[in-house]
Amino acid sequence: MNKRNYQKELEKHLAELERQVPKPSLLLHSCCAPCSSYVLEYLRQYFFITVFYYNPNIYPPEEYRERKKEQERLIQEMNASAPEAGQIRFAAGEYCPESFFLAARGLEKEPEGGRRCTECFRLRLLETAQKAREGGFDYFTTTLTISPLKDAERLNQLGEMAAATFGVPFLNSDFKKKNGYRRSLELSKEYGLYRQNYCGCIFSRREELSISSVLP
Repeated sequence: MNKRNYQKELEKHLAELERQVPKPSLLLHSCCAPCSSYVLEYLRQYFFITVFYYNPNIYPPEEYRERKKEQERLIQEMNASAPEAGQIRFAAGEYCPESFFLAARGLEKEPEGGRRCTECFRLRLLETAQKAREGGFDYFTTTLTISPLKDAERLNQLGEMAAATFGVPFLNSDFKKKNGYRRSLELSKEYGLYRQNYCGCIFSRREELSISSVLP
């Protein structure tokens, strides 16, 4: 079976939307400002975007607040620098770490990138899909596929499942393609964004600290 090319699927879909007036609305789940930077630059010409910052996995709370603050700052600066592209809006979901720990129950010893991450992705995408339906959005998607460490196929499958559950189309993507990840690094430098050194949860933080402790 041929592996799906999610970037080509996205490009085909965007070509169909290019002349749509008014632009459709998109609820964009974002994990952090650096990952969202390129995605916002790329998609705002096609959509009226609301960034949905829903990440109950992030630990500790101070880290969550720092990332949320950077996300809001990036949106404000992007809006100010290109007002003609349409204003990007911001919405934050509830920060309830207990929901993440419930989703991760029994998977605490899974390696980073394993089944625990799948359940974390599922949690965040289901919440985004539900909010997209409640808000009457035309589409929803996530910035998570921009990371070279994230499995785009898994994320898109979970997104499609969430779309089927809540009846809002999921915008398939593989944002790391076409130099998307490289561009996010450039934009992070341009906007002086805080870049974290671990994915976000307590388990990834412990793994990062463990690796750092043995490095020369």
